[in-house]
Amino acid sequence: MKDFKKYYTISATPEEVYMALTNPLTLELWTGDATEMSTEPGSEFSLWGGSIVGKNLEFDPSKKIVQQWYFDGEPEDSIVTIKLHPAKNNSTSVELRHTNIPDKVYDDFASGWDDYYFGPLAEFFEGE
Repeated sequence: MKDFKKYYTISATPEEVYMALTNPLTLELWTGDATEMSTEPGSEFSLWGGSIVGKNLEFDPSKKIVQQWYFDGEPEDSIVTIKLHPAKNNSTSVELRHTNIPDKVYDDFASGWDDYYFGPLAEFFEGE
């Protein structure tokens, strides 16, 4: 099991980024896929048409999202923590920490954060 940590800068306020990460309609706009999401702790979520599934653990509006991502047969929970920090020019510094990623999928998930998650999210806001 491995951990991944990275920072991203998004050209939007923390409130806008939080909304894009938690509102199912906005999620579908920038991912292009079916999404199930709620900001209710303990609720299940599904992203990219079920490619990523898990449980929402904690929300601090416009500041933090904590989720458990499911990996079948793994002994430890995989936890994703996304912290949003105000940055210059009404942008947001995103601090991502993903713990307990199974070794066999680590490279795919590490690149997936750039290619499918925060890359497209940044492009979504730059295109507005």
